[in-house]
Amino acid sequence: MNKTFTCILCPNGCEIRVSCREKEIDSIEGNKCRKGADYVKQEIVHPMRGLSSSVLVEGGCMPLCSVRLNRPVPKEKIFDVMAEIRKIKAEAPVRAGQILIADVLGLGSDVIATRTVERR
Repeated sequence: MNKTFTCILCPNGCEIRVSCREKEIDSIEGNKCRKGADYVKQEIVHPMRGLSSSVLVEGGCMPLCSVRLNRPVPKEKIFDVMAEIRKIKAEAPVRAGQILIADVLGLGSDVIATRTVERR
């Protein structure tokens, strides 16, 4: 199977062509740096994703607080992580960088607040 990826790791935006069978890579062409090859290998063998969302804040000057993961998680777990995020409500005040869910689903990634929400 042949696939084409546009690398997102540096400003070059290389168009990388890959020949592979299932998760076994035969060849990689088109990357201008090693980052591109590493990116494509990860995408084929074990794709990971970051995630940004928001959570409800009780007693805050704003109803929502933006959150993100501090480490990427396996792509196939994104919907499970979102389900966990939807379950929580933060109590104001919330501080930027505050961990709202530690080690979400045992995946080694924390859900952290990305902005401060003061108490109403």
